[in-house]
Amino acid sequence: MAETKPTILDYTKEELQTLVKPAFRAKQIFGWIYNSFVDSFDEMQNIPKALREELSEKFILNPLKILHKEESADGTIKYLFELPDGKTIETVWLKMKDAQYDDEGKLLHEAKHTVCVSTQVGCKVGCSFCLTAKGGFTRDLTPGEIVAQVLTVKKDNQHASNRRVNIVYMGMGEPLDNLDSLTKAIKIFKDEDGLAISGKRQTVSTSGISTKIDKLGEADLGVHIAISLHAVDDDLRTELIPMNKAYNIQSIIDAVKRFPIDTRKRVMFEYLVIKNRNDDLQSAKKLVKLLSGIKAKVNLIYFNPYPGSDYQRPSREDMVAFQEYLVNHGLLCTIRDSKGIDISAACGQLKETKENEKKELV
Repeated sequence: MAETKPTILDYTKEELQTLVKPAFRAKQIFGWIYNSFVDSFDEMQNIPKALREELSEKFILNPLKILHKEESADGTIKYLFELPDGKTIETVWLKMKDAQYDDEGKLLHEAKHTVCVSTQVGCKVGCSFCLTAKGGFTRDLTPGEIVAQVLTVKKDNQHASNRRVNIVYMGMGEPLDNLDSLTKAIKIFKDEDGLAISGKRQTVSTSGISTKIDKLGEADLGVHIAISLHAVDDDLRTELIPMNKAYNIQSIIDAVKRFPIDTRKRVMFEYLVIKNRNDDLQSAKKLVKLLSGIKAKVNLIYFNPYPGSDYQRPSREDMVAFQEYLVNHGLLCTIRDSKGIDISAACGQLKETKENEKKELV
């Protein structure tokens, strides 16, 4: 395969200022990309033709191609994107709240959306419950390949550039395993001349690489952190997340306590609830003890079964009982409503389905 050109989305505005002369053109280019959602350099009307041609020779604009998308009845859209090297990743557009109107039909509040982005093709962590892990790890995404996911789904949903979205780095891959690209993408999203998505609207979800939680904290980007905890003892957590052997629960808790958190905010702990494995009140009791001293919020997540999985979805009754125990013992706790359950909801499921279809055709 011929070597592909880098995407211009890989660069921060400051980096573009060193690549493009005169430097003020960088701000104009940034505006065309992130405010006008142009598809080609030729559309950048106030950029001299010679510079547009130079940009076209050196860079591609959007490295993503929509291969497939599935839309749920609840408004969730799951995208399968193809990268320049033919690899595929998933991104999810989630409607968190519907638009609100008054009695006369006047808009009171716009709908709220979250984009769930991937940071790697595949994943190294190898969680036993995760479909992405079945395909192994292929490569890290570049900063521009991360940024392009948000740009593309906003454009595809005609979501104006100045309308805010929340970003969760919770798709395929372990974000902290691709820390350099992650931190650069966060900075690009935050740029006031671009999408201007503040750090407080960006959440990094990690399986708990405690040393890199510290490094992300040192970068002081103002982002939130979500810990995929999923278990309250090291034996079960190591079964679910083999990486726990290297970064056990206590090391993660210690790193979280060092992480710079906005005093008004909480650390999110994701707890994937699996029937007969971690859905009992004894586990709830241990969780309360574990999170003592942390301003925490626990997000209980139903395990989404997929073909070939060894794990099962918990009952609604057990989920509610677990939640009530945590709340009664002083922990803020929500049960995440499963979004997109009528489509390929599990992370990596759409990619897996399409790759299997391709194999059957060969």
